[in-house]
Amino acid sequence: MKFALVTAVLFSSIGLVGVANAASVDKGMALVEKANCASCHGAGLNAPIMPVYPKLAGQYPDYLYYALKAYKVGNSNAQYGRNNAIMGSQVQAFSDADMQDIAAYISSLPGNFVIKK
Repeated sequence: MKFALVTAVLFSSIGLVGVANAASVDKGMALVEKANCASCHGAGLNAPIMPVYPKLAGQYPDYLYYALKAYKVGNSNAQYGRNNAIMGSQVQAFSDADMQDIAAYISSLPGNFVIKK
């Protein structure tokens, strides 16, 4: 319980909690279609064209937002950034609000993640 409280306080202090609540699923859908995300991540963003591309549908919105932000930062911050040429160029045009909308939309899609118990 203590860990959950500390984690919630930490995430709320950096603006990641409630990403989906402040975002627009409809705007996110339009941005995903405009960026043609399905060309790599497949139909419904749940059937990647190559095994190295991740399934995105149903993923947590805060994780998706964090990942998009990390791709935007890229190599400029080794501790925070993610280095991928394709994703790095895809996210440069998106504002923080756009990335929150995208995360809200993708998390609303039905996914087929398997959670081991």
